[in-house]
Amino acid sequence: YIDHTLLKADATQDQIAQRCYEARTHHFASVCVNPTHVRLCAQLLKGSDVKVCTVIGFPLGATAAPVKAYETQTAIRDGATEIDMVINVGALKSHDYRAVHEDIAAVVAMSHAHNALVKVIIETALLTRSEKILACLLSRAAGANFVKTSTGFAASGATPEDVELMRRVVGSPSRVGVKASGGVRSLADARTMLQAGANRLGTSSGVKIITEALHE
Repeated sequence: YIDHTLLKADATQDQIAQRCYEARTHHFASVCVNPTHVRLCAQLLKGSDVKVCTVIGFPLGATAAPVKAYETQTAIRDGATEIDMVINVGALKSHDYRAVHEDIAAVVAMSHAHNALVKVIIETALLTRSEKILACLLSRAAGANFVKTSTGFAASGATPEDVELMRRVVGSPSRVGVKASGGVRSLADARTMLQAGANRLGTSSGVKIITEALHE
């Protein structure tokens, strides 16, 4: 379930390599890093069952759709197979739903053409309930594989209530996944999010969570 995450601006290559080692050891779903580290992760994770995940339009989502598509193309070329893109929050709040849909669809088209999956970060901390619903519906309509709660860079992260809402809106996990990200720091947090309907967890505390589970 775990996307083992390190997205800090000052992350070093040694720290990224350590994340890859931990992910291989514990068979995490992926390592999630900024685009500049994708090529290194692809080299270090080659031959393992761990995917390389990166972020697009991160963390604000305010870049133009063609830029996000090109950033996606570059990341996939470097070895990414999972793409976590940030929604255009300002367009959503401006009721420009066509722009939101086209933004997501541009990344989805580029990703699916290369067999990469897309998770759409809707940044729940910035949205009203109705906006969260619309963001999920637009993501599903654009062909996204997952909707994701948060970047981890906003005022707050995932809540069980948001995850439950997102799951209800997108439907079955076999159709669209839900990734809970931001504030998932313990085994108890992980269980709460999974019970609420998440089927992927974005966290920098993956080793801590696994260690708690093994001790239990």
